[in-house]
This record gives sequence, structure tokens and C-alpha cells, in this order.
Amino acid sequence: MDIKRDEHGKNGAFYVEENGEWTAEMTYHRSGDNEITIDHTEVDRKYRGQGVGERLVAEAVRYARANNLKVNATCVFAQKVLDETSEYSDVRAD
Repeated sequence: MDIKRDEHGKNGAFYVEENGEWTAEMTYHRSGDNEITIDHTEVDRKYRGQGVGERLVAEAVRYARANNLKVNATCVFAQKVLDETSEYSDVRAD
């Protein structure tokens, strides 16, 4: 399952595409020069419970590390994953 990224201006998304349709997505916006805020995560029912949402957050963390960004989340799911994964503490916005 490939996770792709799309960004236009200050808004972006990490997503999984199947047959031309997004089956999972996590949207974010640039909330500062060096920060993104994850604001929504949605996974198609047929993929729920398979760790797809967690993989989207992991991809956002990889992107943040590669681009010297911090990550904030207003999305409850993404915030929970960030809070519960100690390996992500280096990219979490204070």
C-alpha cells in the first residue's frame, strides 16, 4: 500500500489511492514556517483496523523529519497516535 502526498499552497494530504479513488487520507495545513497541523484522518471502512491510519501519521512524521518541521494535530486520531508513540517526540510541536 503506497502512501502518496499532495500539497497545494498551505494545504496538503497524505493518501492511499485505489482505482483512482482515495481510500484513506490525512489532511494537514501549514500552521507556521516550520510546522504542519494534521486536521483530519479518514480511512475507508474496508481498511479500518489494519493500521492504515497509523501508517499515514508515520508518513507525516517522516516528511516532517526530512523537512525540519514540527507536527501539531487537531485531529483526535492523529493526536492520539502522536501522544502514544514515543519515537515521534522529536517532531511534536510544543
